[in-house]
Amino acid sequence: MLALDVDGVLTDGRLYFDSQGNEMKAFHTRDGLGIKSLQRHGITLALITGRSSQIVARRAEQLGIEHVYQGRNDKLNAFHELLADTGMNEQNICYAGDDWIDIPVLDRVGLAVTVADADDVVKNRAHWVTRREGGHGAVREICDLILAARGLDQRVLDGILDQ
Repeated sequence: MLALDVDGVLTDGRLYFDSQGNEMKAFHTRDGLGIKSLQRHGITLALITGRSSQIVARRAEQLGIEHVYQGRNDKLNAFHELLADTGMNEQNICYAGDDWIDIPVLDRVGLAVTVADADDVVKNRAHWVTRREGGHGAVREICDLILAARGLDQRVLDGILDQ
């Protein structure tokens, strides 16, 4: 399973509001392709985020992400719910987070990942740091790493080229 923080990992972490107070977020399309590639090969995705947003719910629905935990500043509690909901073992999960509230989860998973522009304290606790910043294709890097580790990267590329 790949579990992701949203703001700062799946997005660039900035919050945009229009003059009516409507929130906006930008998502990188390459991250979406990486997520869909993982799903096609049986890897479950989850989102754990401290903020609640209809935009996140909509993006999760577009990507087919069923496990979404929003408004959860206690990410460890949300993580324990995810484990209970899925029956997964924490050592079989890759989690990507970028800030201090992600550390309790990062400290428990099999593969702890953070993004290039994460807080330095988080970088020092992660197993792997992406080259790209959050919201700028970092999730795609994580997806590509997982696909390559499972020997699936060439199969995914061949499937795209055969279309």
